[in-house]
Amino acid sequence: MPAFTAPDGTTLAYHVAGDGPPLVCLPGGPMQDSVYLGELGGLTAHRTLIRLDLRGTGRSAVSEDAASYRCDRQVEDVEALREELGLERLDLLGHSAGANLAVLYAARHPARVGRLALVTPSVFAVGLDITAEDRLETARLRRDEPWFAPAYASLEAITAGRAADGDWAAVAPFWYGRWDDEARAFRAAEEQQRNGDAAARYASDGAFDPGATRTALSAFPSPVLVLAGEYDVAAPARVMKEYAGLFPRSEAVVQSGVGHFPWRDDPGPFVAALVAFLDGVSSP
Repeated sequence: MPAFTAPDGTTLAYHVAGDGPPLVCLPGGPMQDSVYLGELGGLTAHRTLIRLDLRGTGRSAVSEDAASYRCDRQVEDVEALREELGLERLDLLGHSAGANLAVLYAARHPARVGRLALVTPSVFAVGLDITAEDRLETARLRRDEPWFAPAYASLEAITAGRAADGDWAAVAPFWYGRWDDEARAFRAAEEQQRNGDAAARYASDGAFDPGATRTALSAFPSPVLVLAGEYDVAAPARVMKEYAGLFPRSEAVVQSGVGHFPWRDDPGPFVAALVAFLDGVSSP
């Protein structure tokens, strides 16, 4: 397992798999072991995936300074990884909460990013508004599912600010294109893979300055892909299209029939979209 030293002396691990040009992958969670990304639906047949274990997760060391788990503080960990890999520029993928770190890196080091792929991204770093109706409208696409009624009732409670015990667990099916045994096992593994203390600090005060970040991204020179899942209540398609509009050279792709983890729900179209973008086939 390769590792390198972050600027503050913390030892960070990364995982390498696949063939082809390198793609650095930042996991979400927040602060979840990168193992859940797996081979990103078979993207390893086209790219060498370099999955970073964020500090305090996976095989990376726990930081001596708990404040360093804040998202903006981890930008230089990504830069140290670029230097470790000997890359002049890196292609970068961020999933979910990991997209916050990816865009902060792009804003701080724009010349170091070749192509930027944001997969069902969190919007904290750029300060976009996801309304209750955005989430509920997306959820209603699943109205024919057998689990829909109780899950939707719990989602209504959450979006109204009156969540009760059990509501967060009840809405889990909305995160997946298929709520089956495999999805349940994947969901159950998340709690074992996440560093809860680090996650609590990831978006703490000072982590994000959305106005400054949006200004920087408005001049970002490289191509950007924002990939949304049709069924994803965490990153609804309307807001993902707005996210893409923050960049001068971007495209938004809404993958049909998938949730927050599109490479698991329908890997073929996911891989095709990523390869087309990374190869420069898709429209800038």
